[in-house]
Amino acid sequence: MQYKELEMETEEHYQKLEMLYHSANIQEFYSDSKIHVAHEKAEILLPIEPKFFHGSQAIHGSVYFKLLDDAAYFAVASLVKDVFIVTSSFQINLIRPVDRGNLKAIGTVRSKARNLFVAEATLYSDKGKEVAFGTGQFMKTPKALTELEGYS
Repeated sequence: MQYKELEMETEEHYQKLEMLYHSANIQEFYSDSKIHVAHEKAEILLPIEPKFFHGSQAIHGSVYFKLLDDAAYFAVASLVKDVFIVTSSFQINLIRPVDRGNLKAIGTVRSKARNLFVAEATLYSDKGKEVAFGTGQFMKTPKALTELEGYS
């Protein structure tokens, strides 16, 4: 395969991953989020809405986790073009509360092996302050990406 064809195939994979992200049922709750997938990297932007708040009117930890996990996950998924991957563990650290603006998660791959990957993600406020970070392990499943409705 020539370099240009490989490059086009890779870009198509990234676009299909972005479609897969948006097609997940959970995204109905996060409908205004945006994702960009690149080689070993993913960025997710989410405008903050009151529906994400806990009782003290700031973002609930589950939202931090979802953004960090998704950013790390899709950074790894950028490398895996044949099968679906899953999160096998994820460590999260919450640094500061956020109650307005936008959140931006940036995920990057830290290490890769045949079947196990490690990626990290950092979550920033729209002022550029780090508000959370995490590291996850991801592994391949036997399920082909082409079997997933949102990927095709």
